[in-house]
Amino acid sequence: MRNLPATTTTACTAYTVPALPQTWEDVEPTFTQLLKRPIHSVQDLSNWIIERSNLEAQLGETISWAYIKLSADSQSQAANQRYQYVIQEILPKLDPLDQALNKKLVESPYLNQLDARRYEIYLRNTQASVDLFQEENVALNTDVQLKTKEYARIFSQMMIGMDGKQMTLQQANTILEEPNRQRRRNIYHKINRRILQDTAQLDQLFDELLQKRHAIACNAGMDNYRDYAFQELGRFDYTPADCHDFHQAVKAEVLPILNELYLTRKQNLKVTQLRPWDLNADTAGQAPLHPFKDTNELLHKGIQCLEQVNPEYAQIIRLIQHNGFLDLASRPGKRPGGYNMPLQATRMPFVFMNATNALGDLRTFMHESGHAIHFFLTRDYPLLFDRKFTFEVAELAAMTMELLSMDHWHLFFSNEADLRRAKITQLEHVLKVLPWIATIDQFQHWLYTHPNHTQEERRAKWTESFHAFTPGVLDYSSLEQYIENLWHKQLHLFEVPFYYIEYGFAQLGAIALWRQYRENPEQAVAAFTRAMRLGNTRSIREIYAEAGIRFDFSQEYVRDLGTFVREEMENLMRC
Repeated sequence: MRNLPATTTTACTAYTVPALPQTWEDVEPTFTQLLKRPIHSVQDLSNWIIERSNLEAQLGETISWAYIKLSADSQSQAANQRYQYVIQEILPKLDPLDQALNKKLVESPYLNQLDARRYEIYLRNTQASVDLFQEENVALNTDVQLKTKEYARIFSQMMIGMDGKQMTLQQANTILEEPNRQRRRNIYHKINRRILQDTAQLDQLFDELLQKRHAIACNAGMDNYRDYAFQELGRFDYTPADCHDFHQAVKAEVLPILNELYLTRKQNLKVTQLRPWDLNADTAGQAPLHPFKDTNELLHKGIQCLEQVNPEYAQIIRLIQHNGFLDLASRPGKRPGGYNMPLQATRMPFVFMNATNALGDLRTFMHESGHAIHFFLTRDYPLLFDRKFTFEVAELAAMTMELLSMDHWHLFFSNEADLRRAKITQLEHVLKVLPWIATIDQFQHWLYTHPNHTQEERRAKWTESFHAFTPGVLDYSSLEQYIENLWHKQLHLFEVPFYYIEYGFAQLGAIALWRQYRENPEQAVAAFTRAMRLGNTRSIREIYAEAGIRFDFSQEYVRDLGTFVREEMENLMRC
């Protein structure tokens, strides 16, 4: 096993963004030099790999900053121009050189002399990239990347009028937590009607993305983009058939639990029909939970919370704060959602989200903190590949942090009843998200294995998938037009196809880790930290095993974990 990185730093350590390449001309000579350099020994090859890694880290951070600045203000002309330059002038020129460097590596006569265990995952994925590359896909990939930014632009411009003021979608969604049912109903309709205004534009955008992605797959000799994406994403630990098994397990084991919870909600709310605007309100008619007043309080208490889980985790977030790598508050023009962006040359993470003051924002903060901590734990690996995680492992870090931190949410809620409400809501979310993940993933499999479908067929298939994974007690009558287009709200479908089922696998892993944490906190955190420190140096199954859990999505395993969550919720409800 290669030496694991150590994180010996303090919260006051300053990290300066290094001088980064700004144009293709800044890096092209070095890439060309690497391509032409003769390699006469295995040591030469090892040095060459690291030099290439460092160069790609610098260029990667250039691209990351362009994306961050566009996310921060998607209506900025300068940010749009910069991002467009990166996509049109840098990436298309990089791809062929990257392929040539990959071929130089895999064809090296010294390849077999490299440490097999150390480079196993790296070389496996490099060979897969060589096998997939086609020159004609360079321009198509550029077109796709430029097209995907249209999604963020469309949604960032959506504003909702309520109470005499304009608000973002994120801000409007918080009204769905209020006790006044008529207000919830009104805002639900306002949100969905606003999205419907752009339905034609979003459908056209997706049609164009689908067509281009299918062409990319065909150029690579694949039958469909689903199969292409599995190889591109390095999914060597599971197959499309395993995804189907996950869908069925969730339908069989989680949906009945969720239906029971919704029946209880319906009874407690004393409503004739449980409607979608009833799902986030407190059943006792209490006001929404507001864990913090502003992002300063979120950050302060969030760090205190992480301190209780592991002081090292808190120290990492303090360091990110000290260096200004945070953009937490919601505002007009800002890209929706949240993400953690590794700055690979600086070796620091950047955390982005759209906080208002809702309970979901606390969850998002812990989620993105999990990503940031994960990256920081691996920042000292010299090889860039080892610091770029599979989504299945990355989301395990994030979703586990949501649950481990929950045991310390008393720092946000001094009132015991509010704390109990927050925990019940979080655990209900854990269960609710699994059928939604199955819905999105099943839909994606159909989308890309039926590339010639019409918009009408797509709406019908989405509606079928949606209802298949929706609890029967939930009444969506007269809302068919909203339902048909509900998938438009899921940015992953547009921006990062097939990046979604990982949340489901990771959620199962997070539940298993949380169960261990409840039994032995120190042991669970130690195992979790060891697993995260492995970065991308081991297979998904090996990393999960290091954490003391299984990479498993069988019906039996889903039943076991779903039952555990339900029992924890019942214990809280009895308090």
